[in-house]
Amino acid sequence: MEDEVDRLVAAWRRERPDLDVEPLEVLSRVSRLARHLDRARRLAFAEVGLEPWEFDVLTSLRRTGEPYQLSPGQLLTQTLVTSGTMTNRIDRLAKKGFVERLPDPTDRRGVLVRLTPDGRDRADRALAALLDQERSILGDLTAPQRAELAALLRNLTAPFDNLPG
Repeated sequence: MEDEVDRLVAAWRRERPDLDVEPLEVLSRVSRLARHLDRARRLAFAEVGLEPWEFDVLTSLRRTGEPYQLSPGQLLTQTLVTSGTMTNRIDRLAKKGFVERLPDPTDRRGVLVRLTPDGRDRADRALAALLDQERSILGDLTAPQRAELAALLRNLTAPFDNLPG
């Protein structure tokens, strides 16, 4: 089965036979797949009335387990945004009733951000919708193929995930 990347690679091999265009065979597909995944994520989140950034914050809290709370600094680490951006996001989520700010009992000046029951419900529904979309993207790949693909992609992404800062 031929895809758009096969046609792109063939054209570059014809036009620039002096270049090794093999990386395009993998990374152009990853790039195209990322665009399809972004569309699927937006669709899944829209089904439950969330923006992608809202999903990121709510699910960061949801994954922590009871009592579903983190400090703003811990949320920064998990979502990779700036302090100002995180403050704005927490404000907006609190206004919608998805999170609440609580005093940190271990730090008089600190606060904790806790998921509300509505925020937990929204995160759970969004995750279920996302998984449906992602299963659709994976299509007819068998379980062993999915495991192999996951391992190969992990080999590519792990060095980036472990870079400082």
